[in-house]
Amino acid sequence: MASIRKILVANRGEIALRIIRTCRERGIKTVAVYSDADRMSPHVLFADESVFIGNSPSSESYLVPEKIIDAAVITGADAIHPGYGFLSENAGFAKLCIEKNLIFIGPSPRAIELMGDKTKAREIITKANVPVSPGTESDIQNISQAIKVAVEIGFPVLIKAAAGGGGKGMRIVHSEADFEKSVKAARSEAKNAFGDERVFLEKYLEEPRHIEFQIFGDSHGNFIHMYERECSIQRRHQKVIEEAPSPVITEELRSKMAEAAIAAAKSCEYTGAGTVEFLVDKHLNFYFLEMNTRLQVEHPITELITGIDLVSLQIDVAEGKKIPFSQEQISPRGHAIECRVYAEDPSNQFLPSTGKLTIHRIPAGNGVRVDAGIEEGQEIPIYYDPLISKLCVHAPDRKSAIKKMIRALDEYTISGVKTTIPFCKYTLNTPQFREGKYDTHFVENYFYPEKTSVKADDKTAALVSALLLQNKHHIQLKKKKNPAGSISNWWKKRHNQK
Repeated sequence: MASIRKILVANRGEIALRIIRTCRERGIKTVAVYSDADRMSPHVLFADESVFIGNSPSSESYLVPEKIIDAAVITGADAIHPGYGFLSENAGFAKLCIEKNLIFIGPSPRAIELMGDKTKAREIITKANVPVSPGTESDIQNISQAIKVAVEIGFPVLIKAAAGGGGKGMRIVHSEADFEKSVKAARSEAKNAFGDERVFLEKYLEEPRHIEFQIFGDSHGNFIHMYERECSIQRRHQKVIEEAPSPVITEELRSKMAEAAIAAAKSCEYTGAGTVEFLVDKHLNFYFLEMNTRLQVEHPITELITGIDLVSLQIDVAEGKKIPFSQEQISPRGHAIECRVYAEDPSNQFLPSTGKLTIHRIPAGNGVRVDAGIEEGQEIPIYYDPLISKLCVHAPDRKSAIKKMIRALDEYTISGVKTTIPFCKYTLNTPQFREGKYDTHFVENYFYPEKTSVKADDKTAALVSALLLQNKHHIQLKKKKNPAGSISNWWKKRHNQK
C-alpha cells in the first residue's frame, strides 16, 4: 500500500489537534473539518487546510458521513482519521470510506460492527474463551425470562444498551420489583442516544474496578498489547482520572488479562489501535466488559509509559506495514496519571459549566503533558463534550507521579467556568487513591464536594488580586526610577538620541 500523503481528521478539539501534530512530524498534510461553533478552534488554525461542514449541532456536522467524505474528496485527502467519538465506531462510515477509495485509519467495518454490538461481542468473546460476567446471551425480549435469569445470578444486576456506551442506556437494578421499569428506562435512553433500544442483562459486580488493555493488530496477523490502564475513577459511568499501570494488578493477573485481550482482538481479526475493557471484582476475578474499536481518550498515559506514539503506529498499520516491534520489546517504564479537565461543576453533580475561558494557564515542567483543544478567551460550546484538556504526568514510580500531578493541578489556573480540577486534587489526596484501594464507586462513597480544599473562583480571585497588586507595585517602582518626562539611557542609545 502506498504511503499516506494527506489525512482528513474527522473530529474536533484536543484529539484533532493531537492527531495533526503527529501528522506534521511525519510530513503528512492535514485537513480539519469544523462547524459554526468551531470556526476559530485551534485544530482548524493548525491544520494545513480546513473545510466547513455545517451548523453547530453534531447531528448537522460531525455526525454526517457524507459531509466528511465530501470534504476529503474536494481536498484530495487519501485517508481519514476518525479520532474518538462521533463517527469513530460507525461501521457504515468506515465502509463508506473504503467505497470512496479513502483509507480509514481504524479497524475493518466488520470488526467495528461485531464489537460495537455488545450482545454479539459477548457471543464472540465467549467462543474465544474470554471470561464474561453471567447474564443473558442476547438482548432482552421477554421480561419474565429476564427476571428469571436475574434471580438465578442474584441481584444487583445491570441493564445495558446493546449499542453504544458512555454509561447511556444503563441501569443498576437492586430488586425484582424495580426490574421492569428499569428495563423500560434503559430502552428509552438507549433509543434516544443510539437509535437502538435493545438492552441485555449481566451480573452487577460489587466493588468493581475498570481496567483496560491497549492492543494493536496489523494486516499481517501480528498482535501486541501495551499493558493496562486503571480507569475506575468515574462519574456517571464516564472516566475522569486514569493511571498506568494499575496499582492492583499482579504480574500473574496482568499476564492472564493480556492474553484474554489478545484473544479478543484475534476473534474479530482486529487491525489498528483498540482497547479491551474488563471489570475486576474484589477477589481479582476479571470479566470482559467491551471492546472499543478506536483510540481512547486516555491513550497518552500509555504513550508515556511505553514511549510509543500510538497515532503514528495507527498510520503505519493503515499503510499496510507490520507492527515494527515484538511484544518482548515493549517494556513499561515508570508510572503515568491522566486527569481530565472538564468544564463541569463537581459541587453540583458534575453538571456542565459553559462559558468563556477568561483565564487558561496550563502547568509545565518535566514529565507534564497537556493536550488542550481550547485556548484562553474562547467559549466552551454547549453542543459537545465539555472536555477542556487532558493533564498527564509521568514519573519513575506511582508515589512520585501523584506528587507531580498534585503540583501540576496546583499550577493549572482556569477562570470563567467551573472545572473538575478541585475534584481531581481532592481525589489524589485521599488515602483510598494513594493506597490504590478504590473502585468505580469512589464518587458515591468518598467524594464530599464541601471538603474540596480550594474553590476555583477563590483561586482565580486570589490570582487576579495578586497580579493587580504586582502590576501596581511595578508601576510605582518604574516612576521612581524613571520620573515622568525623562528618557532612559537605553532608549536614547537604541534610537540614537542625545
